Amino acid sequence: MSPDNDPRHELGREGERLAEHFLRRHGLKTVTRHFATPVGELDLVMRDGDTVAFVEVKTRRDRRHADPEDAVGRDKQRRLTRAARWFIHHRGWDGRPCRFDIVSVILPGTGEAEIEHFPGAFSPTR
Repeated sequence: MSPDNDPRHELGREGERLAEHFLRRHGLKTVTRHFATPVGELDLVMRDGDTVAFVEVKTRRDRRHADPEDAVGRDKQRRLTRAARWFIHHRGWDGRPCRFDIVSVILPGTGEAEIEHFPGAFSPTR
C-alpha cells in the first residue's frame, strides 16, 4: 500500500490541514507545511508575531489508548529540534525567537473534530 492510500497517512494529513486552519484563525501565519530536512520533517512552521512556531500535529480517531500529544516523547523532541535548527540556519533566521508547539486533533468517525493547541509544549533538546 502506498503512503497516499494508507488510511493513517490520510488521517494525519487531514489533521494537519485542520490544525493549520485552526492556528490561522488564531492569528498565526503559515510559513511552510510538510517541510523535509535532511534530519527530519516539520509538519507546520508558523509565525506568531516575530516568533517562529514549529508545530507537531498528532491526529487520532479517539483517546482510547492515549492523548495524541503524549506521542511526542524525548526522541521525537530531539528529532524536531534538529530539524528546526536546520530550518532556522538555512533560512538565515538565526537569533529569531522560536518555540515548539503541539496540536492534538481528535477526528472521530462522526461529529466535530476536537483540536487542542499546546504552545511552547517543550523546550529544544540537544
